[in-house]
Amino acid sequence: MKTLHFRGADPYTINKKSIAIVGSRRMTRYGREVVDKFVSDFVGNGITTISGFMYGIDTEVHQKTVDYGGFTIAVFGCGLDYIYPPENKKLYDEILKNGGSVASEYEDKEKPSIWKFPQRNKVVASLSSLGVLIIEAGENSGSLITAKIAKKLGKKVWAIPGPINSLVSVGCNELIKSGDAIMATSAMDIAKLQITNDKLQKTNSIQLSKQEEQIHKILELDPLEIDEIAQKLGIGIVEIGSTLSIMGIKGLITESGGKYHLS
Repeated sequence: MKTLHFRGADPYTINKKSIAIVGSRRMTRYGREVVDKFVSDFVGNGITTISGFMYGIDTEVHQKTVDYGGFTIAVFGCGLDYIYPPENKKLYDEILKNGGSVASEYEDKEKPSIWKFPQRNKVVASLSSLGVLIIEAGENSGSLITAKIAKKLGKKVWAIPGPINSLVSVGCNELIKSGDAIMATSAMDIAKLQITNDKLQKTNSIQLSKQEEQIHKILELDPLEIDEIAQKLGIGIVEIGSTLSIMGIKGLITESGGKYHLS
């Protein structure tokens, strides 16, 4: 790999504990929810995310990492004088403000072009310490190129299973089916001991009420909306809302897209 040009934090100082996350530019609602679920856990455990700054999954990964207060590395397929896509200018600024990094192998003045993006994929895979996670990938998507590069580099490849009738899940499902990727259904599959131990220590250090324990238990399975929590516990929404607010103050949960997640 060539020398990296970068702005913000040195990518080689914040990638010691990191995961590359890539996926389709045609992100679905399912993909968005998966990104939120995984990134919240990664950030909560001090894991830096790495992606390619493009539309869809890439942008969502960077944005959610920033929203949750974590470090992210955006790898460009052009020089750093060009913010591409231009719609990500605000995100670019937020990444740097939040202690993250934007990086590229190309000289600052080099314009974006199609042939440069596969090379960018190599940088994305190379920087990661934990491997590459693929969230939504079509049959011939660039994310599958990243998977092949990661395998050649001796990196672990993880993939999120998706609906069998979804065109943007074909690639992920095939990677899992062929054995070229390990199926991941939670961040614990990738950083099992770290996440498990950190969450147990955090929960055990805080005294929980009976209702907080109940909510914590059901959110271990899946993020849920407030009415779903109320229905599962048979408790009124107003009362549940009050408890969720307290748990948020304690740092036990976060809310994103109308759903509550364990922190």
